[in-house]
Amino acid sequence: MTERVGLADIREAADLLEGTAIRTPMEGARWLTERAGGPVRLKCENLQRTGSFKPRGAYVRLSRLSPEERANGVVAASAGNHAQGVALSAQQLGMKAVVYMPEGAPIPKVNATLGYGAEVRFHGQYLDQAILEAKRYAEESGAVFISPFDHVDVVAGQGTAGLEILEQAPEVRTVIVPTGGGGLLAGIAIAIKEQRPDVRVVGVQAEQAAAFPPSLDRGEPVPLEQMNTMADGIAVGRPGDVTFPAVQEYVDDMLTVSEESLSRAVLAVLERAKMVVEPAGAAAVAAVMDDPTAFETPAVAVLSGGNIDPLLLGKVIQHGMAAADRYLALRVVISDLPGGLAGLLAELSEVGANIIEVTHERISPLLGLHEVEVDLQLETRGPQHAERVRARLKDLGYRIFE
Repeated sequence: MTERVGLADIREAADLLEGTAIRTPMEGARWLTERAGGPVRLKCENLQRTGSFKPRGAYVRLSRLSPEERANGVVAASAGNHAQGVALSAQQLGMKAVVYMPEGAPIPKVNATLGYGAEVRFHGQYLDQAILEAKRYAEESGAVFISPFDHVDVVAGQGTAGLEILEQAPEVRTVIVPTGGGGLLAGIAIAIKEQRPDVRVVGVQAEQAAAFPPSLDRGEPVPLEQMNTMADGIAVGRPGDVTFPAVQEYVDDMLTVSEESLSRAVLAVLERAKMVVEPAGAAAVAAVMDDPTAFETPAVAVLSGGNIDPLLLGKVIQHGMAAADRYLALRVVISDLPGGLAGLLAELSEVGANIIEVTHERISPLLGLHEVEVDLQLETRGPQHAERVRARLKDLGYRIFE
């Protein structure tokens, strides 16, 4: 293959992946369709083997190694999806795989990588440190370092998801793709644009880890000085040398989404689509939820991965509920007399608010001698219900603060 990936390369990759990668389903999303004013469907790469799209590219890359390279094995650095993709592909091809992970990598991802037969080594606090150690190991051992996105074989493998999108939704007008280093976006964009140049392809990055917008403005890959996002699967500090020109040529737009939007999207996919996605995997849905009318329909949003630590999932759900006004924090001043608190709680129950936590504050210069401030954490059904709760308390004469 050349350094420029084309449709023929992606079709060859699809032949290699036959019987190895799953042809992931495409599901309807009525809850997004209602917002967008036309059909929106979900390409469920979270249901791919290992829980993300990564095995597509990893298997193609590993399968094309020479016998000598296979004998020396492969090495990768990852805290999650890439690790599992490389581990599974090496197991399928009978090769040794070593994966470097940062100290403190999520236990479920460590165990999954071990379960696919890879040797896991821990190094450094951050992924960048693990990558440097993996490359050092490659130089010393002769093992082949496997990039998560920046290789023509990887891009071709990821592009097979684009072939499936056109086969499953031939009427599609817009495809929205979560984006980190650009491997999935570049592959899907090439597969789609070389067959259907009329289809709009949009990449989505977490706004606190968005390397593509400044790079596209500059006309070359520009590294970020820092990143801070829950979407670790797309937290890549610099676009790839292989992926960047493909994104320049084939991708129509690059959007960013906030942490609040990502958490709302994770919650929405869980509640409405009945599927678990990680924050990175929900980036395309987050973009649609932020501005539903910005995308010509029929549209396809890619769910790129579903590997999320259960503890993080709980935090993201809470964050998503808060961002969607499903949690309401109020300070209410009541009479410090018997029955005062009971009366307040009864009124909250009457209006349908679920009380999560209650605390008292009696010492404050803002309170009268016979007053007490009650801090409330409430669960509501959304913004309109939250406003009804506020209005009800005000109508009853309570002083409330937020």
